[in-house]
Formats: sequence, C-alpha cells, structure tokens
Amino acid sequence: MSTNPDVPASVRPLTSSDARTAPASPRLVNLPNGLTVLRLVLVPIFVAFLVEGGTGSRIVAFFVFGVASITDLLDGQLARRSGMITDFGKIADPIADKALTGSALITLSVLGELPWWVTAIILVREVAVTVLRFWVIRHGVIAASRGGKIKTVLQIVAIGLYILPVDIGWVRSAVMAAAVAVTLVTGVDYVARALRLRRAAHSLPADAPRAGIAARSGDSVGSGDVLGPGGGLGFADPPPVSPPVGSSGEAGPESDAGR
Repeated sequence: MSTNPDVPASVRPLTSSDARTAPASPRLVNLPNGLTVLRLVLVPIFVAFLVEGGTGSRIVAFFVFGVASITDLLDGQLARRSGMITDFGKIADPIADKALTGSALITLSVLGELPWWVTAIILVREVAVTVLRFWVIRHGVIAASRGGKIKTVLQIVAIGLYILPVDIGWVRSAVMAAAVAVTLVTGVDYVARALRLRRAAHSLPADAPRAGIAARSGDSVGSGDVLGPGGGLGFADPPPVSPPVGSSGEAGPESDAGR
C-alpha cells in the first residue's frame, strides 16, 4: 500500500501489515498498570493532606504528589519497553493523569491560592486532548511530542511549587505561566496532528483493512503528550508507531505524556 508523503510518519494510519506483526496480548496484572492504580489511590490521600493545611500536612501533600507524579513518568515507559501495554492501561492512565492534575489545580483554586482561570485553561485543554485521543484511536496513534512532555513536567513543577508551604514569590507564578503557555501551544499542535491522522486514514482505499491501536506516551508526562499510557514522560521521542496491541496511554490515544 502506498503512503501519502505529506503525512508525517508519526501520524500515519495503521494498516493490516501492522496487525500481522502484533505480539500476544500482555497480562492485565503487571507493573505499569500497578503504578497507574497506585496513582489513582494516591489522589484522595493527596487532596486530604492539601486541604488539611498546616506546614506538616503541606509537606506530606507535596511528597504524595511527587510520588504520584513519578508513577506517571514511569508507567508509560515501562509498558512500551517491556511490551506490557493493555486496554486497561490505555483507559486508566489518562484518567489517573487528569485526576491527579485536576484535583491539585481545583483544590489550590478552592483554597484561593491559584486563579480559577489558570485551572480552567489547563483542564479544558487536558479534557479536550483526551477526547481527541479516543476520537482518533481507531485510526492509529499520535506519537508523543517533546513539547507535550515538557508541558507535563512544567505542570508538575508548577503545582509542586504551589503546594510547598513556603513563599517563593514570583518564581512559582513564572513557572505556572510557562506551563499554561506550553499547555496551550501543545494543545493546538495535538489538534492539528489529530486532524492530519483522520485525513490520512480517510484517504486509504475503502477496502483497505485497518488496525486501530493506542500506546502509552509521554504528553500522559503528556499523557503526548505524553507523558502518558499518556503514559511515560521520558524525554526521548518514542517510536512513531507502537505495536498494534491494546495499550495504556498520552500516545495513549496522545500519547500530552507527553500528550
């Protein structure tokens, strides 16, 4: 089958030749999925300590948020490198990512420490990208971009600075401003790549078999973005197309891991 030279390899649709090389499906119970579940479990614990207030509680909240963020950085990369990409991870990873980031932003805004417009911009972008992932997932994957991974790291650092019970003045505001800017830019880029993937898939002959897949990425950190299933947030670009099997994640279906 000929390919469209105008379509980047990172957004090419999957074909039957990809499906024929698919390995056996991995087990549902594996380390990457365990890290994703751990991140979900840590979310209410993190929120409880953040709302509690006080220096000690804020330090614990910062520690819990850090551990949860590390699982976001690791699960996608582990899944890709070990071939443990599952349908559960593909769905649960972006949910865990958004639950962690969303709960932190919303709680900080409720406490009056972060403007609501910042929270709204980031959450609208993240939800929109997640919807786009599932919209194009049957056509193929969009490789996590380096911008998506940077976005995730900036968000984690910015939120962490707001959680810390110390006044560091303009520094945390500057980092959050950078996170918002990169969040918007990578969101626009992801929409453009998703549309290119849809057009590429529709340009295939009607009788050409297709195999839809999704893989962990980095914006997951991104994730695509990845970071992100959204998966991992490593700073090396992942392969343009992952094996056509169920997956956990950013390129999740952004997978901002750096989805």
